[in-house]
Amino acid sequence: MEFNSSTFILEIINFLVLVWILKHFFYKPLLDVIARRKAGIDETVAKAKGLQNQAKQLQQQYEERLADWQLEKQEAQRTLDASLQKERERQMSALQADLGAEREKEKVLEQRKREHETQQIVETALQQGAQFASHLLCAVAEPELEKQLVNLLLKQLENLPTGQLEQLRSVNAGSETSSDSAINAGDINVITITSAYPLDSTTQQALEHVCKESLSVNGKIIYSQDPAIIAGLRINIGAWVLATNLQDELAGFVAFNNDI
Repeated sequence: MEFNSSTFILEIINFLVLVWILKHFFYKPLLDVIARRKAGIDETVAKAKGLQNQAKQLQQQYEERLADWQLEKQEAQRTLDASLQKERERQMSALQADLGAEREKEKVLEQRKREHETQQIVETALQQGAQFASHLLCAVAEPELEKQLVNLLLKQLENLPTGQLEQLRSVNAGSETSSDSAINAGDINVITITSAYPLDSTTQQALEHVCKESLSVNGKIIYSQDPAIIAGLRINIGAWVLATNLQDELAGFVAFNNDI
């Protein structure tokens, strides 16, 4: 085969024309498409990286918030435990105080019960002792003992305190203006003298003298007997009672001990 230079040149020209055509009509648009695709891919990658970074930031924030929430939960739990412990201690203290108050109340009630029982025993003993003494004194009582008690009462009447004498005299002075048509034991114009044994005239005169001179009482005197007083006298002047007898003394002894 012979080498033809003209043909070779034409082939070179055709090749150059083809390269120009390819470059101008095919390769350049292809490069533009590739560049646009690459730019799109780069943009997508950049967005993806941005989203990834944002996701990482969100994940980090979530982890930090989760850690903070755990700490807050632990702190809240500690606060709740401390509050529950304080409330438990307060309720236990209140319960102990209530129990202590109940124990004190029960102790006071028990003490009062014992005191009441003791008082009842003492009262019963005193009453029994008074009854025994009364029976014993009834057995040994005699007019002579009553005379001694009468003499004792006369001395007491003669030596009454000034205050009591003034009260008796003031009551008697007020009664002098009242009517004396009705005679009864509650009237100041009536003096009732009760004895266990009959009083002789000498004793009656002595009593009347004391009533008039010492007490300034001028009412009607009524004498009566009551063996229950055992021995001695009881003088009723209105609301006043002057007594020196074994029955009243025993009753006063029992009442005095009950008041202690």
